[in-house]
Amino acid sequence: MTSLTPVRYGMFIMPFHPPTKPTAQCYDEDLELIVAAEELGFEEFWIGEHHTMKYENIVMPELFIARALGETSRIRLGPAPVCLQQHNPAHVAGRLAMLDHLSKGRLNLCFGSGSVTTDQELFGCDPKQAAEMVDEAIDTILHLWTHDPPYDVPAKYWPIKLSKYVDFETLIGFIPRTMQRPYPPISIPGMSRNSPSMKSAARRGFTPFSHCLVPGNVVADCWKTFEESALEAGRTPDRAEWNVARSIFLADTTKEAVERTRKNSLGQNYEYIGKLFDRGLGRRIYKRDLNMADSDCNLDYLMQEQIIAGDVDEVLRRLLVFIEETGTFGRLTLMSYDWDDKESWLHSMRLFSHELIPALNKALGLPSK
Repeated sequence: MTSLTPVRYGMFIMPFHPPTKPTAQCYDEDLELIVAAEELGFEEFWIGEHHTMKYENIVMPELFIARALGETSRIRLGPAPVCLQQHNPAHVAGRLAMLDHLSKGRLNLCFGSGSVTTDQELFGCDPKQAAEMVDEAIDTILHLWTHDPPYDVPAKYWPIKLSKYVDFETLIGFIPRTMQRPYPPISIPGMSRNSPSMKSAARRGFTPFSHCLVPGNVVADCWKTFEESALEAGRTPDRAEWNVARSIFLADTTKEAVERTRKNSLGQNYEYIGKLFDRGLGRRIYKRDLNMADSDCNLDYLMQEQIIAGDVDEVLRRLLVFIEETGTFGRLTLMSYDWDDKESWLHSMRLFSHELIPALNKALGLPSK
C-alpha cells in the first residue's frame, strides 16, 4: 500500500567531524545546520549516539537535542538510534519523557543497538545479545510509558520492580510519561538482508528506517522483510511511512559534485567507515553482491552505489533508478557530514530542498508539498 502523499524529507548526522576541529566548533556547526535545515523545510533531524569515537563525537544526542530546541520552532528532532543495550531502560524512559515535554511534542525516536566495538566493550555488552537486549528494553520502556505504579517487569537483563515505596498521596514512585501519547513516533533502523530489526518494527507497528550505508538491493530487501512481517502480524504496511537515508551531494554541475564528493567529508566518511569495517567483520555491509572482494568496495564502487553526487538532473536520474529497485518510499533522509566547505554544503541543501524534492515528486506523479 502507498498513500498518495509527497515525498517528505529530513536530515541525519552521525555526526562526522575531523578530530583536529575543536569539539565546541563541531557542535556549533551542527546546531547551525539544524537551523538551516528548518529554514529549508526539512521536517525532521536525526542525531547519532557514539561514546568512544573521536570522529563521531556526540555522546548523548538527547543533550544536543535539548540545546537545539531553543534554536528551532518547527523541525522534529530525534536520536538515531538510542543504543538501548547500553542503557538501563528505566533511565531511557525517564530522560526521553522529559525531553518530549521540553520539545512540546517535537521528539521523534529511533531505537536500536549500538555497533561500535569500543562502545560495546566500555559498557560490557555482548554483540550476540544485542537484539535480545534491545527487544527487552523496548518492551520495558513502552510498559513504563503506558502504566502507573506499582511496576513489576520481570526481565532477563533489566528486571524492574518498584512497589515497596510507591505512595499515591505524596506521588512518589511514578515513572514520567511522554507528552505525546501513548509515546512519540518510533523508528527502527534496518541495514541487513532479512533484517531482524525490520521484523521487530513491523510486529510493533513502528516505522522502518533504511540505513545509508547499504546498497539498493539491501534497501529493497528491508522493505520486503518489513512488508511480509507486517502482513503476518495483521498490519497494513504503508510505503509512505518508510524512511530511507541516502548520501547525496548536489552542485551546479555533475562534474563539480563528483569532484567535491571524492575529496570532501562525505567521501572521507565512507572511506573511514570502510577502515572500521576492515578492523572487524569486513565490508559486507557495503556489498551488493556478497561474493564481491572487500578490495572492490572502494570509493569508485561507493560513488556508483551508496553515494549519489551530481547536478539536480543527474541526482534525480539516480534516485529514480534507485526507486525502480526499492519501490517508492515516503521519506528521504539526507545525510550530512562535516562542514569542510560550508558554502558548498549549504548550496547542496538548497538544491536538494528547492529543486530536487519538487522534481522527484513530479517525476513520481505525487502532489507537491
